[in-house]
Amino acid sequence: MSDDIFARLKEDHESHRKILDQMAETSGESDERKELLEQFTKEVKSHAAAEEQALYSTMLRKPPTTDMTRHSVAEHHELNELLNDLAAQDMSSSAWMASFKKLDHDYRHHINEEEEDHFPEFEPYLTEEDRQHMRSVFDRRKAEEKDEAKVTPEKMEDAKE
Repeated sequence: MSDDIFARLKEDHESHRKILDQMAETSGESDERKELLEQFTKEVKSHAAAEEQALYSTMLRKPPTTDMTRHSVAEHHELNELLNDLAAQDMSSSAWMASFKKLDHDYRHHINEEEEDHFPEFEPYLTEEDRQHMRSVFDRRKAEEKDEAKVTPEKMEDAKE
């Protein structure tokens, strides 16, 4: 694992892309689909929480990056709702695959935007102290968050009430 916070985050993103690719190859209510959804959910929820606590809490203190930071955190919330909605659906239905494709598209858009736009924009605002702090917080918090992360089925329409 890299010592650079951005390289570390990209390592996770690459792992998430691979899980999405594997999920896209599954069908029906199979054990493989269930296991991959659980793995992806725990990975993404713990990654996002740790990323917010390490990277985005730091970037919120740097006014030029506040809007990008808020945008990414809002997308984390939306992706969490999509994950919950996907978990609440019948895995053998065509609606599940449609929801999966939306999640897949939105998640890839989010991580590509982080990697291509946000991370390079953040670079000039970070001190070496910021970088060391973010890396230690990210790894520690991700491990703690992963222990707590759960698949939480909740249909999107129920979440809005």
